[in-house]
This record gives sequence, C-alpha cells and structure tokens, in this order.
Amino acid sequence: MHRYPIKAAAQLAQASYKGQAHRSLAPRIANSLDENDVQAHFLDNRILVIPGSNSVMDYLKFNLRILNIGGKKYRIDDPSTAAGHSGTRWHQGFLAHAKTIWDWMEAENQRPIYIIGHSLGAAATQILCKSYRVPGIGFACPRPRKSRGGMHQNDLCLCINRNDDRVCDLPGTFHHLGHVATCIARRSGFGMEHSMKFYRKSVEQAQATGQLPVNWPR
Repeated sequence: MHRYPIKAAAQLAQASYKGQAHRSLAPRIANSLDENDVQAHFLDNRILVIPGSNSVMDYLKFNLRILNIGGKKYRIDDPSTAAGHSGTRWHQGFLAHAKTIWDWMEAENQRPIYIIGHSLGAAATQILCKSYRVPGIGFACPRPRKSRGGMHQNDLCLCINRNDDRVCDLPGTFHHLGHVATCIARRSGFGMEHSMKFYRKSVEQAQATGQLPVNWPR
C-alpha cells in the first residue's frame, strides 16, 4: 500500500488550484479534468489530486453551497443520498462530484494509487478512497457519508480538519469516512481558516507536537 508524506500532500493540495499554471506541479501532471464544475489532476506517479472550493464563504451562506454538476444543482444541506460504487450511501452532490472523476479516470484507463483532496475535493477523496480501495488524505473535509459505524476498508482515508473550520461539520446529519484528525488552530479568522494556506500551517504545527504522523498510512 502506497504511503505519502502528509506535509507534501498539503503542498500538492494547495498547488492543485493553479494546476497547469503552477510552475512545480505542471511538469508532474499527466492529465487534467475540468468539467461540470469538477477539477482534478492525475500526476505522473499515479497520485490523484482534487481541488475544491478554496473559500469558506463559498459554503457558509446560510449553510448552503450550490454544486452545479452536469447541469444539475445540488445543495450541501440536502439530505438526499445515492449508492456509490461500493454500495455506501453518500450525499448525492458529493457523489456526483466523485462520479465525474471516476468516469473520467475510467475513460482515460487510469487508476490512482493515492488520492489527495481539499474541501469539495476532500469529500470526493473519501468516496474515491473507498471505491478504489486506496489510501488518501483529505483536508478541510465535509461529511459525505450518511450511515454511522464501521465498515470494510473504512480506515484508508485520513481526514485532517481544523477545529475552527465549520465546513468540516457539514452536512450536519452526515459523517466522515476514515480517520479524523482535528488540528487545534492557534489563530482563527472567519473566512480564512478553510484555505490550504492555513491547513499547511496546521499540519506543521500538529506534526511538531506529535498530533499527526509524518506519513499516511502510518
């Protein structure tokens, strides 16, 4: 099973927002998706990186977030679910986001060995880690899973959340998948704590105090 440094994963997640325009990331990108409000990058080492929304304000407008995927709009507080490839019941908007990536990977005959995502990308990361049965890391993770309790291969994904990031509590009736590590923020500024810039600092602080391991899986 592939292991990856958490600090390097945070760097990739931040760089993914610039994608082909990022000087150090661009040479590593083998293929990119930009379709139906979904972006993803497949790297030459078979790591799949999924950006999302980099602003907490995109979510927190009365706890609503509209996802326009394939011409259909999904609200983040919508309790509707659908069954994914693994049979798990997922939030239908997050599942639609993940399925767009799944279909793209299938069409390109690509399969990841590791998945990294932030925000909406972290919701997709949880779903795709379960579907592909590979490890991954999500930063600022929303809650995509309807059911609670253990399930087969529930431990592949690491969700790294800040305690001051309200996005990680949404939707309120759903649950995270995998291990959840909550970083205690030393500083907080509403509308800022959700970005990867601040998550990178949180990772460094948590590793310095032993709250996070160097690599995932351990």
